[in-house]
Amino acid sequence: MTVHVEIVREVHQELVDALGRLLPQLSSSAKPLDHEAVARLVSYEAHTLLVARTPDGIVGTLTLVLLPLASGTRARVEDVVVDGAARGQGVAGLLTQEALRIAREAGARTVDLTSRPERAAANRLYERLGFRSRDSKVYRFSFER
Repeated sequence: MTVHVEIVREVHQELVDALGRLLPQLSSSAKPLDHEAVARLVSYEAHTLLVARTPDGIVGTLTLVLLPLASGTRARVEDVVVDGAARGQGVAGLLTQEALRIAREAGARTVDLTSRPERAAANRLYERLGFRSRDSKVYRFSFER
């Protein structure tokens, strides 16, 4: 399978449709995004939305968030999702490697991500790419009750 990773610069219906298909595979609570919501995501200065494309269309996505902080530029990898039919073929690795390249070029000191323990294959991938687990707690405040 030939996979090409690209930065999304413009929003087309293909992207909106792909996110509508992919995001529920990542999170059962993910709300569908309309064209306007995807446009906000793509145009937000701190975000870089990557897609993995095959000749058949978009099969994966990743959002890189760059955070300029007083302690130095940091980056976060968010919302990595690969279509079930394309898993195990290196798509997530290509997306993540491109995100790391962009983060390095932007001067990020670190790149963080979170992954649920039951996502064994994803966790093995991240470790193979050089991510190391940190002894830290993640706290979340939710406005949705």
